[in-house]
Amino acid sequence: MTTLPRVRPLLGEPQVVRAFFGDGVDADGDAVSLAPAIACDRATLVSMYGELAPRVHRFLRDLLGDPTLASDATQETFVRAFRRVDELPRTTRLVPWVFGVARFVALELRKARGRGRRVIDDGVAADDRAMDTRTRTPEDALLDREAVAVVERALGRLPEERRAALLLRCDHGLAYDEIAPLMGWSLSKVKVEIFRAREVLRATLEEYRGGGT
Repeated sequence: MTTLPRVRPLLGEPQVVRAFFGDGVDADGDAVSLAPAIACDRATLVSMYGELAPRVHRFLRDLLGDPTLASDATQETFVRAFRRVDELPRTTRLVPWVFGVARFVALELRKARGRGRRVIDDGVAADDRAMDTRTRTPEDALLDREAVAVVERALGRLPEERRAALLLRCDHGLAYDEIAPLMGWSLSKVKVEIFRAREVLRATLEEYRGGGT
């Protein structure tokens, strides 16, 4: 059985923060994936583990609101992925499929442990939110914390499915046609749900700008 290393989360704030403030995935980006085909087999999954595991960890952390639980869930995700990958049709899109496994694991954990809806946990390890202090001012750091607080508030208002779809699009760059089978939705439903999620983000930002609580 493949031995999986512990996951060290990616550095920096969640990309959904940058998307929220206009520097991430375009809201009207490609509806279909233009990415080159990736072989869906064990060898490819092994080769991609180092790049994919931190992304899966971040996705799970943002769904579960608990970085330690997300680490356990990431391990379980890849145990299941390695167990099943060779059974998949060769046309399966590997990355969206792994995220689908991760989301199913998250749903199981939330049901079993009754976790709350908090999205970005205050207890996230310091290195998971580390920024390059050599090029950043205290004012920059304050603005980043405020940005995270706004996005956290907005994501916390979303139903789990809508939040997952938004994160998959904004944070992880999946195309609409990759999100659809992962969520069990039609392509049109994916577009509608992400549009509605973005409306909540915009409304929350307006509340923040207006001094709302």
